[in-house]
Amino acid sequence: MGRSIVRQKIRSRPIHFVWGISAFGLGLLLAVKFWPWTIFQDPVSAVLLSQKGHLLAAKIADDEQWRFPPLQQVPDKFEQAILLAEDSRFFWHFGVDPFALIRAVKLNWEKGRIVSGGSTLTMQVVRLSRKNPPRTIPEKIKESFLAVLLEIRLSKKKILSLYASHAPFGGNVVGLEAAAWRYFGRSPENLSWAESCMLAVLPNNPSLIHLSRSRSLLFKKRNRLIRRLADKGTI
Repeated sequence: MGRSIVRQKIRSRPIHFVWGISAFGLGLLLAVKFWPWTIFQDPVSAVLLSQKGHLLAAKIADDEQWRFPPLQQVPDKFEQAILLAEDSRFFWHFGVDPFALIRAVKLNWEKGRIVSGGSTLTMQVVRLSRKNPPRTIPEKIKESFLAVLLEIRLSKKKILSLYASHAPFGGNVVGLEAAAWRYFGRSPENLSWAESCMLAVLPNNPSLIHLSRSRSLLFKKRNRLIRRLADKGTI
């Protein structure tokens, strides 16, 4: 009788373990999904628009950045351009793209220096929210973990909107909305393909907008992205 009870307890332990892990995982998922949190708390510019959406006036944010209020939706042209330029598998990965990481490791090994980080747009959002900490292996691991949590918490469209609203576009211009008005005098929705492509390649190297000797490089990067969109059949 005693042995049978012991055997029964031993057999039930794996089941209890599985149920415990499942309950913990579900609790973590619900906590991440519904716990109220804000990853960006930066001040924004005061903006005055007309009824037709024309910019009438704007005041620089308290931290001396031109950062307009966050976008609710990313325009289609910029979305297509930024995904092709930065993260073509954005809608398929879970915040971390294993293929991009493997490619980055291989490329860095061949070049003998860091030329690619393999970061997804989600990882870049995390990095921007943490004010661009040093690029170290521990930071990359932490960034990857937080990116997965962010994917659980927010939709892909929301993450893309966060990136477009907080990416650097040269100098003290932050976010797509501010960049569109600053450089082209129109809203992001009214940008051409060429203008959208220029802004899509700019956050990767924002300094290209300033130095006159770098304008040719920015021009080449923009044209390369336009050709890729054309080859893909997008334009």
